[in-house]
Amino acid sequence: MALLAADIGNAHTVLGLLFEGEVLASWRVSTDERRTPDEWAVVIRGLLEERASDVDGLAVCATVPSVLNAWREMCAVHFADLPRVIVEPGIRTGVPILVDNPREVGSDRIVNAVAAAAACSGPAVVVDFGGTATTYDVIDAQGRYVGGAITPGLENSLEALSRGGAQLRMVELVRPRGVIGKNTVEALQSGMVFGVASQVEGMVARIVESLGCDVADVEVIATGYLARLVYDECRCFTLHDPALTLRGLEMVFTRNQR
Repeated sequence: MALLAADIGNAHTVLGLLFEGEVLASWRVSTDERRTPDEWAVVIRGLLEERASDVDGLAVCATVPSVLNAWREMCAVHFADLPRVIVEPGIRTGVPILVDNPREVGSDRIVNAVAAAAACSGPAVVVDFGGTATTYDVIDAQGRYVGGAITPGLENSLEALSRGGAQLRMVELVRPRGVIGKNTVEALQSGMVFGVASQVEGMVARIVESLGCDVADVEVIATGYLARLVYDECRCFTLHDPALTLRGLEMVFTRNQR
């Protein structure tokens, strides 16, 4: 048996089938706010195929309220017999949230913190590379979530450039030949890949300094579907875990079933 975990983001929804921390299968689909609860059920059953009967629980985190509402209805109608956990205020996470208003923190960021706190014995920084935003979430030496930062995501940044620049356009997000672009396409790619890598290194350095820790004692984890673009260009990362959020969802599910 396995848990179906869903991380509903602004642009994409990542789904995974997990068992005891192992990701058995994962998928990424567009987060379409027009999808009805019945349509979401069709999408999920189509992805699971013969594995649908193996699912014995659901765990969901979401940053899009309208889609979360559709998922609530879908779960109630199509998966009513399965235990489920939706990460929101009141759910047990096991991680103290030391910010001004914990309700304002995105549930995906809380879930990342849960997974990072479980994986690391000391302070940690999670950098989640989404298309809409790149988020930084910080765990202190006591395993507490103490806040973070949000910057524009790679896809959003590139789209803003193409909209605002008369001679600029959307390009493929890949690593160019070098940092000095020989044409407009390479120049844009350089800015997206190397520019963001430098930004990440600078942000992580400032965060570590604010924590008052030795940089060697801080685990820096890259996650999100765009992390692969900049991971090798950053010197600050100690781990790349594309499934960190899914693993965190499984941990929260387990803690709320006891």
